[in-house]
Amino acid sequence: MNEIWFCGLNENQKLLKSELKSIIPFTKIQFENENENQNQNQNQLKQISTSKFSTIFLFENGKAIKYLNEENSKQNPEEIEFANIQKITNGEENESVLTSEGIVFAKGKDINSENPYQFINISSLIDDPNDRIIEDIVGGANSIYLLTSNHNAYEIDSKKYRQIDSKTFEQTQKPVLMMKNISKIFSGNFSHCVFLLDSNQELFGNEYDFLGGYSSHWGSIDDKFKKLQNIPKGKIIDIQSGNYHSVMLIEEFDFEQNPVKKVYSQGYRLYNGLGKRDEYEHTYEFTEIKSPLFENDDILDFSVGHAHTLILTSQGKMIGFGSNFYGQLNAAKARYKLRPIQIELPKLKFNEEISNYHLSCGYEKSFLFLSWFSRLEEDLIKLFRRKEFCNISFKTENGEIIEAHKLILKYRLKDYENEIEKLQEIISKKSIKESNQIFEMIYSNKKVNPKLYSEIKEIINSNEKIEETMKRIYLNENEKDFIIERKEKQYKFHKLILIMRSELYRGMFLSVTNDTSNKVTDYSELSNESFQIFEYWIYSNQIKKGIQITQEIIDEIKIGIDYFQLNQTKPNLFDLLIKKFNN
Repeated sequence: MNEIWFCGLNENQKLLKSELKSIIPFTKIQFENENENQNQNQNQLKQISTSKFSTIFLFENGKAIKYLNEENSKQNPEEIEFANIQKITNGEENESVLTSEGIVFAKGKDINSENPYQFINISSLIDDPNDRIIEDIVGGANSIYLLTSNHNAYEIDSKKYRQIDSKTFEQTQKPVLMMKNISKIFSGNFSHCVFLLDSNQELFGNEYDFLGGYSSHWGSIDDKFKKLQNIPKGKIIDIQSGNYHSVMLIEEFDFEQNPVKKVYSQGYRLYNGLGKRDEYEHTYEFTEIKSPLFENDDILDFSVGHAHTLILTSQGKMIGFGSNFYGQLNAAKARYKLRPIQIELPKLKFNEEISNYHLSCGYEKSFLFLSWFSRLEEDLIKLFRRKEFCNISFKTENGEIIEAHKLILKYRLKDYENEIEKLQEIISKKSIKESNQIFEMIYSNKKVNPKLYSEIKEIINSNEKIEETMKRIYLNENEKDFIIERKEKQYKFHKLILIMRSELYRGMFLSVTNDTSNKVTDYSELSNESFQIFEYWIYSNQIKKGIQITQEIIDEIKIGIDYFQLNQTKPNLFDLLIKKFNN
C-alpha cells in the first residue's frame, strides 16, 4: 500500500475527504481503488507531479492517474492513456509523458491548437531523425524541455509570453534546439526559467533576470543562453525553480575533505522564497541559505513549489521556507516564513528508511510520499539506447537493423548460444517498434507488453531480478574490458557497466575527444576493503558481505563516491554503510 501525506489547500474532494478550499495539516491520502491484495510492486508509487491545475501520480507499473483541481469534474480521477510511462510533467498549460521507448507525448492549447486535449508525439517533430530518442523530460510553467539520448536539449513552449506576433503561431508547435552537449536540464512546473548543465559542468541560463519566473519586463523573455558566473564551487546536484525563485543543491567539501551538501537560492523577494530574512530585494546570484537546521545533517531530497520550498534530511527533519498562505509548510500563524523552519513530520511507517521518502511541492500544497523506486532498470534502458558499445545486430521484418549489447543479452538469456537464434527469429517477424519493446523488456526485466512478453518469456530469465543479473555479470572475468590498477592488485570492469553507474567513466568512454581503449586509473588512496565495496556496489547496488565496516572505511567511501562520480539510488551507499556501522 502506498503512503502519501498531504498538507495545504484542498482542491479535490475525491482525493482528500475534507471540505473543498479548506486548509489542512498533514493528512494521509488513500486512493479509492487501492486495496491490500494488489501486487505491491505493480502498485508502488514512483513519482508525483503537481501544478496549478492538476496532480498526477505515476506508479512503477508505468500507469498514471490524474486529479484535476476542479470542484465538479466528472473526470476525477482520470487514467493517463499511455502504458509504460517512465516520467510525467504538468505545467500551467501543458502536460507530457515520457515512455520507456524514449517517446514524449504532450498536450496543451499552445502545443496543439487544433485539439489542446489530445496528446501528440512531440519527439517525432524534432527535425533531426537521429535525435528523436528522449532520455529525460523537464516541465516548465509554459514549456516542456527534452534531453535526447545524444545529449541535445530541446524546448517546446507556449509562445504567449514571447514577443512574437500571434498570427505566426503554428497549429502544432515543434521542439526547438536550445543547446548541444547537455548533461542535465533544470526548471520547475511553475517557472519560465531554465538552466542547462553541459558535459563540462558549466551552467547556462536563459536571460529571464535569472529568477524563478518573475521579471520586471513581463513578456520579454530572451531565448538566448549565457554562461552563469559566480556559481558556488562544488558539484551541482539539482536546481528547481518556482514562480519567483530558484533553489540549488550543491555538494561541496569541508576542510577535512568530507562531502557536504549546501542549499543556495536566488530570485525575487516576493513571499521570501529565498529562505533569508534580510533579503528584501532581488538576488541575482545564488547565495547560501544558512541555518543551524542544516548543521551536521545531510540533505536527502528537496522540492520547490510555486513560492515555497521543502527539504528532507537524513536525520529525519523536514525544513521549509517561503509562502505559507495555505498551510503548504504545515505551519500555523505566519503567512510566510522568512527563514527556514523545522516542520513537524507526520507519523511515518514503522521501520522505513527516511531516505525512501520523497517530496513534491505544488502551487499551494505539499506532498510527502514513500517510494522504493530504483533507477537501475532505467539506467539499463538508457544503456540500450546508447549505441556506442553495441556489438550485435538484428534484422526486423522490414529489413531495418536494431542493435544491442551482447554483454547484457548474454546474461539475460537462459542459454545464450541457442537462445540468440530464437531471438533473431522472433525479431525477424516484428516491426522496429515491437523489436525495441522486446529489447527493452530484456534489458529491464519488465513485462511491458503482455503479448510480446508471452513470446519471449521462455528464453528470458524472467524470474531473476536485475540486481542478480548484474552480480552474474560481475562474477565473469572473461568479458571485462577495462582495468583499474592499484598498488596491490588490478581490478577488471566492464566499460558498459561503468558507463551506466559512473558519470566519470561515462564522460571518459563517450567523449568524442578520447579513445575507448583500456585505460588505467589509480585509486591508491582507497584501501582494498573500500575498493571492494565500490566494485560490488557498481554492479549490484548492494553492499558486499564479509567486509568489516570501520570508521576509516566510511571516511574513504566519502572520498570514493566523488572519485567515481557515482550515480546513486536511494538509499545510497553512504547511508547504508552508516546504518550498518551503527548496528
